[in-house]
Amino acid sequence: MENKKIMICDDDAGILEVLEMMLDIEGYTVFTESNSTNLMKGINENKPDLLLMDLWMPVLSGDQLLRTIRSTKELEDLPVIILSASVDGNEIADNAGANGFIAKPFDMDAVSIQIQNILQNT
Repeated sequence: MENKKIMICDDDAGILEVLEMMLDIEGYTVFTESNSTNLMKGINENKPDLLLMDLWMPVLSGDQLLRTIRSTKELEDLPVIILSASVDGNEIADNAGANGFIAKPFDMDAVSIQIQNILQNT
């Protein structure tokens, strides 16, 4: 999946670092954002092919951001995978319009496979 751009938004610096390193090794161009209030600006500047986003972040939560993305004409088709340790995270992600869900703690291979599957189908 060379030349595909992935943006990651998570308030946990460790998760951002691990995901960025893994996806960079796989040949993706990776952008990270730890502050949810800056996400929309980052999406508009970097035009990612896929967004990985934490569900629970300070100020703006992942489901709030996802609803904004889905209601924005230019971004409504952006594939989004939600990451969360929440027991009902999958349901929340689905209700907000996510294309996929990954439970934390996550398996790196599972993350990679889900990203590949979504990118191949868009």
